[in-house]
Amino acid sequence: MKTNLISRRNFLAVAGAVGAAAALTACGGAASGTASSAAASSEAASSEASGESVELIVFAAASLTETLNAIAETYSAQNPGVTFRFNFDSSGTLKTQIQEGADCDLFLSAGQKQMNQLDITASADVNPDGLDFVDSATRVDLLENKVVLCVPEGSDKGIDSFDALAEHLKAEDILFCMGNSDVPVGQYTQKILSYYSLDEAALAAAGVITYGSNVKEVTTQISEGSVDAGVVYCTDAYSAGLAPVDEATAEMCGQVIYPAAVLKAAPHPDAAVAFLAYLRTDAAAQVFESVGFAAV
Repeated sequence: MKTNLISRRNFLAVAGAVGAAAALTACGGAASGTASSAAASSEAASSEASGESVELIVFAAASLTETLNAIAETYSAQNPGVTFRFNFDSSGTLKTQIQEGADCDLFLSAGQKQMNQLDITASADVNPDGLDFVDSATRVDLLENKVVLCVPEGSDKGIDSFDALAEHLKAEDILFCMGNSDVPVGQYTQKILSYYSLDEAALAAAGVITYGSNVKEVTTQISEGSVDAGVVYCTDAYSAGLAPVDEATAEMCGQVIYPAAVLKAAPHPDAAVAFLAYLRTDAAAQVFESVGFAAV
């Protein structure tokens, strides 16, 4: 597991400290960082000059709740007139809401699948209906997360690894929580079950598996001890004060990449582009990395 996570008590202090940074450089290099900062500053200047306030509507995976709220507070302080309305939920739910016409400036998904389903440039295999909601020119792979196994504090089931989890599931002597099939963390968990040749449907029918509609629900069930184990993201385990017992390898479930993009029908496209640029600066990266995310 990562060893450079800050304490939960100091999380907001980190968020405030990075907001005071004099130079903002992108994770990919100083040149792009300068451009990102310039874009954000230009947007702020435009907003101030016009006297107009801008409320950015951001749809983001539930696992981004704490970090985006902290980053938005800093960004609004640096860019007077720019405020935020966040909608945090499972990426599948957010994708459906966008498809049904909900106002949204910026979409941050916890999986490529949900973004691809809204991107006309994606293959027909993942976007069979040819949906065209994403401004592909703005799309970036923003962050990487890790899938981890957690158990309730004080658990005596001996579930200390994914190998041990698989044995208990085969024995059907525990209650395991995972995300629904339309939730990225649930899809990663399905890959892990497949890796161990476990039949999800059979286990669910036997009462061994329970589900959460997003990663926060899975985390809550683990924290409350209503299940014996669950699979969540490293960042959500951190936010909930859970200590993961194992981390899934890329062989087990692939990489966990969070794409982000401005939508074609964004009410405030310029402000959305500027904020997305800010999310790729070192200042924002410090906040993301403090809870376990890694810049892509």
